[in-house]
Amino acid sequence: MDITAKSKTLNLKLDVEAIRKDFPILQTTVWGKPLVYFDNAATSQKPFVVLNAIEEYYKETNSNVHRGIHYLSNKATDQFEQSRKIIAAHLNASPEEIIYTRGTTEAINLVAFSFGEAFIKEGDEIIVSQMEHHSNIVPWQMLCERKKAVLKVIPITEEGELKLDGFKKLLSPKAKLVAVTHVSNTLGTINPVEEIIEAAHAKNIPVLLDGAQAAPHMKIDVKKLDVDFYCFSGHKTFGPTGIGILYGKAKWLNEMPPYQGGGEMIRKVTLDKTTYNEPPLRFEAGTPNIEASIVLAKAINYINQIGLDAIAKHEHELLLYATDKLQKINGLKIIGTAKHKTSVVSFVVEGTHPSDIGMLLDKQGIAVRTGHHCTQPLIDFYKIPGTVRASLAFYNTFEEINIFVKALNKAIDMLK
Repeated sequence: MDITAKSKTLNLKLDVEAIRKDFPILQTTVWGKPLVYFDNAATSQKPFVVLNAIEEYYKETNSNVHRGIHYLSNKATDQFEQSRKIIAAHLNASPEEIIYTRGTTEAINLVAFSFGEAFIKEGDEIIVSQMEHHSNIVPWQMLCERKKAVLKVIPITEEGELKLDGFKKLLSPKAKLVAVTHVSNTLGTINPVEEIIEAAHAKNIPVLLDGAQAAPHMKIDVKKLDVDFYCFSGHKTFGPTGIGILYGKAKWLNEMPPYQGGGEMIRKVTLDKTTYNEPPLRFEAGTPNIEASIVLAKAINYINQIGLDAIAKHEHELLLYATDKLQKINGLKIIGTAKHKTSVVSFVVEGTHPSDIGMLLDKQGIAVRTGHHCTQPLIDFYKIPGTVRASLAFYNTFEEINIFVKALNKAIDMLK
């Protein structure tokens, strides 16, 4: 997705000040200063429509789903399944292909367990990349240990782009799954997932995309991508914590065993044998996070009303502005300079530690993330202790970037 090209051709402008009024936490102060929230890649803030929906659910609807014959249970079930339909439409999927999880991490673990049980055997290979979040590394390592399979790694360039020639060399007859991030949480790199999927499918290898950092920023069409599995988290998409989505092609879900056992995922239970339910309920054991499942659809509707094209354009302009400002600071090096990026800027400053900068920025009211960002293999590749990461959302402003750069210069002066 070439956001640079889009921003030139689309005449889209957000009313950012009006949008900011939808997010009450943005009106707060930190250490006596107005909050500048640049930690959106870790979790995003929530608009009133989400906050009000949470309260409304518990005041007017609270009941268990799928199990009752009374009014509240039917109401909760209707809202729960309607939310699934809204999320499915958002991804251009069928509701039967949408599984509620606790987040991207559980979604990946579900595939690692269930797909792994059905399709991975000793000596098989699973392909990940060097820029993955730990959530898209550790579950596959665990599967490899369990099945005596082998983990292969796509190398990256110094700019933070995947080496596609190296990737294609890994597509051997032993490769049974490719699992890569759509957008890097540390570098902001937008990976060429269409090319990755096409190359893998040419060898009959399915692909999982970690969409945790993509879903808040761009349109996702799983049918157009032809991806086999796609997952994202609600809390990074302006919704509640504890809820995520796994999309899976029906042909895979129908062949995969359950991830967990319990209520809801069964069709019939005797003491001798259990018959499992059809997807997606087969993979939703126990009482789900009903409130968050319902409210996630409210968050999805909210960003769709703003418009993902307009969001992408504004965030790209923020990225260009912040990058230009930061590049003028002596001793500062941006980590991750891919041609196609979302609104994430990670950097190091010569002679300082990222944590020290982060703490001094916090005292000036600015929230950033420091450390390895759950991407230790990537940080090791760059031979650095970590980075300072500023991650921007559509409610952030150019003036906030000015405040951030001024505060950063002050922090650097204090540390030298």
